[in-house]
Amino acid sequence: MRFAATVLGLVLLGACGGDGKAPPLRQMSMSYSYTIAPDHAPPHARTDVHYTVTIFDRKTRQPIEDGEGQLFASDADHDKTWDSFTYGAEVGTYHAKVNFIMPGTWAVAIRFRRDSLHPLERIDWMQDVLNDTSSVP
Repeated sequence: MRFAATVLGLVLLGACGGDGKAPPLRQMSMSYSYTIAPDHAPPHARTDVHYTVTIFDRKTRQPIEDGEGQLFASDADHDKTWDSFTYGAEVGTYHAKVNFIMPGTWAVAIRFRRDSLHPLERIDWMQDVLNDTSSVP
């Protein structure tokens, strides 16, 4: 019984990453596979959130180098934020920084293409944004 509890604890720890961070979001478009990791989740309003996005070819699983993309978001009040991808030091890795100005639920999306000869592909998700940390006593 004690062994089973230990194994269960290790499995749960491994599923969470063990570093206190939320696990990365995994998405797919028609041609690409994305791993999306914010530097903290859930994000707080009025705080820069740095996203690391790793993109692979969906068929070959090869990382996509020097692609073009953007991470963007909007809320129900039509507030918007966005940033173009900057290619990172790691192969197939891109970086973007956004600042959600209001707490609430935001529609977040990525549009990406391998190069200007390929069509833009888009993925979407919903993101809850907490109150900014300066308003917490």
